[in-house]
Amino acid sequence: MKNTFGTSVAVTLFGESHGESIGVVIDGLAPGIPVDHEAITHMLTLRRPNGRISTPRRESDSYRIVSGVVENTTTGTPITILISNENVQSGDYSQMKTVARPSHADYTAECKYHGYQDSRGGGHFSGRLTAALVAAGAICRSALERKGIFIGTHVKRCAGISDRSFGDLGEDIRALGEKTFAVLDEAQGERMREEILRAASEGDSVGGVLETAIIGMPAGVGEPWFDTVEGMLSHMLFSIPAVKGVEFGAGFAIADLTGSEANDPMRVENGKVITETNHSGGINGGITNGMPILFRTAIKPTPTIFQPQNTVDFKEMTNAVTEPKGRHDPAIVHRARVVQDAAAAIVLCDALAMRFGTDFLK
Repeated sequence: MKNTFGTSVAVTLFGESHGESIGVVIDGLAPGIPVDHEAITHMLTLRRPNGRISTPRRESDSYRIVSGVVENTTTGTPITILISNENVQSGDYSQMKTVARPSHADYTAECKYHGYQDSRGGGHFSGRLTAALVAAGAICRSALERKGIFIGTHVKRCAGISDRSFGDLGEDIRALGEKTFAVLDEAQGERMREEILRAASEGDSVGGVLETAIIGMPAGVGEPWFDTVEGMLSHMLFSIPAVKGVEFGAGFAIADLTGSEANDPMRVENGKVITETNHSGGINGGITNGMPILFRTAIKPTPTIFQPQNTVDFKEMTNAVTEPKGRHDPAIVHRARVVQDAAAAIVLCDALAMRFGTDFLK
């Protein structure tokens, strides 16, 4: 029953979608790190529903830091953040307690927790808990930015429509930080929104691909085997609800290249070792090489759709048909991008603390 990620800097998530509150404990952050409440609020705002392309459930996401921070500075002890659940409609799920929603965790939760799980709104499996992850990530992200490390994610593809690739990474990352629908080409973003609305009108949903760039990471962070930077990031990224695939650098496309095409030639520029291309995504042998870290995640379509679906009643062990009720997103890729930013920030803080010690983040 493990809900904790990290070694030197660790986060523990708790709560359920329709419980009184959700929250997170951050353990291992050094004392003396400024806590930027505006940054936390801003990242939580980017995660919240966005008009008709998102769920009708609206939460204020007001949070309280109840330990580990005094006068807006970390004390070095565990930081506990609580976020209230204020807009719940648990009755929407009363008839679905034993009827599994296809591609949700209802049946697997039953197998693991033997009927004692909170099934309302997905309970502990719900994407609602990503609000707590974002709050923790906001603190970590601010600490990284003070060290010159910046993270940005955009919707690379949604409903088959592609955004442009990253260009000037510094400029693109800064621009993405202010966008509620994070694309680099606004015209393509409008097409994506239209496709999300079309799917919603048909009671359906769509998925997409997120692409993240990280600049400013020093070379030499990570381990060659079980704590590779790719491994740590993938471990965390696969914890985000709906992530079904992760690739770094050129990703799966690298399999179709020759060695002469896939290798990243190296040179010294202004006293620094760089690579002329970045097919490796900033990581060699599991260790950062000083180039930008680049990775993408595949986000599946929201599994709750407003269409009849074949399923089972796992208590009666009979076949059934479900037509879900409740409030759900026709797409979550645009909301998940800030979760991906937060997740990456937590991983990097942990990796940096393991390499240089926890005081590095001060």
